[in-house]
Amino acid sequence: MPAKPSAQPPKMLTATLDDVSMVEVLGVNDAVLALVEEHFPSLAIAVRSNTITVSGPEQDARRALDLLEEMGRVARKNSELSAEDMMRAAVAAQQSGMAPTNFLSEPILSSKGRALRPKTTGQKSYVDAIDSHTIVFGIGPAGTGKTYLAMAKAVQALERKEIDRIILTRPAVEAGERLGFLPGTLTDKIDPYLRPLFDALHEMMDPELVPKLLASGTIEVAPLAYMRGRTLNRAFIILDEAQNTSPEQMKMFLTRLGFESRMVITGDITQVDVPGGHSGLRLVGGILEDVEDIHFHYLTSSDVVRHSLVSAIVEAYAAHDAREVNARER
Repeated sequence: MPAKPSAQPPKMLTATLDDVSMVEVLGVNDAVLALVEEHFPSLAIAVRSNTITVSGPEQDARRALDLLEEMGRVARKNSELSAEDMMRAAVAAQQSGMAPTNFLSEPILSSKGRALRPKTTGQKSYVDAIDSHTIVFGIGPAGTGKTYLAMAKAVQALERKEIDRIILTRPAVEAGERLGFLPGTLTDKIDPYLRPLFDALHEMMDPELVPKLLASGTIEVAPLAYMRGRTLNRAFIILDEAQNTSPEQMKMFLTRLGFESRMVITGDITQVDVPGGHSGLRLVGGILEDVEDIHFHYLTSSDVVRHSLVSAIVEAYAAHDAREVNARER
């Protein structure tokens, strides 16, 4: 019987992070340091002034120290980032091999003193795909920034005069045949379905400017049904909640594409509300995946940038769905 390999001998490694506030790296009350310690339970981490000492198995110690040093580099370049953002980026970078400084340095937009930028490697790849393709599908769970980043890119393109207008649309699936029974004008009836898009616009632009752009038609926010019969030239067009389109609606939307326009279609194929469950977003991948200048980008729970519990919830539901599928196949 072969002998069991011996455990790694403990190792003590140190690093000094110069020219950076340790609060920016480790968080208020060392909250982010606690996340690092949770990520590496085999290690003991001590901080004295700007010097970090890591003790434990050598491989883990080197990985942890590399992560903390990377967080220091990110903090020097992006002092406005939260320490939790840097921790998330540094962990993602270790998994992908891409340095966080590569995707956290250049913001897409700056709004209200806040920089809007991709915060994970998956988000960076998604933004790059939008830059390099005419039509991009952003598919992933809640909180991965698929719609928010697409809207940031649309506003950026408008500010650079690369396009003449932004068109934001969603299917008003839940209203269904009951739409006519709701009180108020048609605008009042569809407003709840479009409100998330308006909210994101107000976060990215001067709130006083948004009504003027809406009134002039430079920005249009409308239900998907309003797209029928149109050709959309020099526009950045975003279809949100695309999992709730029918196959016919998806085809109708995609064929609205005009000259010098771009489209981003976002959705979560695990949250289909369309009657009968026949989602245009589920079907379209098998039809268009080999068409040139169309890109399908899949975001995962590792790209969730909301509360850390959101990522855990997404992963738990994914595990549950996998168990359900396995049980049915037996």
